[in-house]
This record gives sequence, structure tokens and C-alpha cells, in this order.
Amino acid sequence: MPAERTRERTAPVSAARRRRLRADQARQLADLLRRQALSGGFPGGVLPLEDSIGADFRVSRNTVRQALDLLRAEGLVERQPGVGTVVVCEKYAHGLDRLQGLAETLHEHGTVTNVVRTAGPVPAPAPVAWRLRVPEHSDVLYIERLRLLNGLPLSLDLTYIPMDIGAELIGCDLENTDVFRLIETLTGTRLGSADITLEAVNADAHSAAVLQAPRGAAVLMLERLTHLCDGRPVDLEFIRFRGDRISMSGLLHRSA
Repeated sequence: MPAERTRERTAPVSAARRRRLRADQARQLADLLRRQALSGGFPGGVLPLEDSIGADFRVSRNTVRQALDLLRAEGLVERQPGVGTVVVCEKYAHGLDRLQGLAETLHEHGTVTNVVRTAGPVPAPAPVAWRLRVPEHSDVLYIERLRLLNGLPLSLDLTYIPMDIGAELIGCDLENTDVFRLIETLTGTRLGSADITLEAVNADAHSAAVLQAPRGAAVLMLERLTHLCDGRPVDLEFIRFRGDRISMSGLLHRSA
């Protein structure tokens, strides 16, 4: 009798482990297929048949279907009758190993334009003043821009700049020129380095509406403090990228 009870208890556990293992395999396969899809690894953007994928990766057809379901839920692929599973979403690579403005970074992918939603002086909040090394509550230039790539919303940028530079920026062409390029022109000094933090956050109602993304959708938040080559901080940005349209990449070296 005890042995029968043991078998009754262990049977559901074994089934749960099998389901968990299949889910793990589907997630792993989705990661591999995602990278191929985003790097142009499928001719014409059409994925192989499910049986072919299963044979290539040595997984069951059910695992392949689960992996494709994950990619469909992300909006990366969709099933088209008579064609198969096709890539329908393109992500643009944003490099993290060079200090560049968005137009410089994505110039190979098309035209970056800016919708300037706000541009004017505001009293510097304490965290902004501290990071830009200006007196607390002194004026800084605040700029809010919607950045578009080929007409599609890509990021919402909130920027703070010390007023001695910002006063001259107000009259510049902020719609068609990267702020980085304008700062270098106005100061006559090259930008040198930037401190960055990258994390995923949920889009608030305002950000979602501006970026035309679902409310609560995950967006990539890049916080960047940029310095001139002499070390002076001149540009503090909080940038929300649509995660379904951008990917971050870089080349890292292991120190000795």
C-alpha cells in the first residue's frame, strides 16, 4: 500500500518535470531562433518548416511549436497561409561601445528625426544638479524629444543640460540635429566619455502613448551622463527605447 501511494505521488511530479524540461527547451530554442531572425539568418525572412527546425536542433515538434509561439507573442514572427512562419519585426542594433548620438548610431538604417515636445529652462532637481555639478534649483535646459526612425517612434528622450550651454541650444535645429553634435559645436570641445545604466522598465501611460506602445509594455531605459573630454558633465539623459524595435550590442574586453 505505501508503495502504491508513493507511485501516485511521484507520477504527477515526473509529469511536471517533463513539462518544465520541454518549456526550458522551448525557451532555449526561441533564443537561438530570435538571434537568427534578427541577424538575417533566414533567407527572405521565412523560417524553415517545423520538422526541419526540430531536426536541426534535435528537439520535438511540440518544442518547436512552443518556441514559435513565444516568438509570435513577442511580435517577432507570424504565421502566413501558404508561406509559413515569417519574420515581421525588425530590430535596429544600437552600439554601446562608442559614444554617439542616435542619428550617428543608426545612420545605416535610415533617417532619424526628432519631434521636440518641450524645450526650455527648468529648476534643476537635486539629483540632476548633483550629477551636472550645478547649484541645486538653478536653471538647466530641459528637452523632451520623440525620436523617430523612418517615421516610426523609436525612443522618448528626456535631457538636462547646464544653462550656459543650453541657452544657446534653444535656438538651434533640435529637430534634425543630434544634441551631441550641437554641444561639440557650441563648446568647441569634443565629448569624451559617458556613464550609462541600462534596464527594463514598464512604460507609463504618457510614455506608452507617445511611443505608440501598449501601456505597461517593457521598454529599455538608458540613463546616460555624458562628459566633455575635460571631464565636465554636460548632458544627462533618460531615454526610453521601444524594446521591440531596438537591440543593444557592444564589444567587451576582459581586463588582465
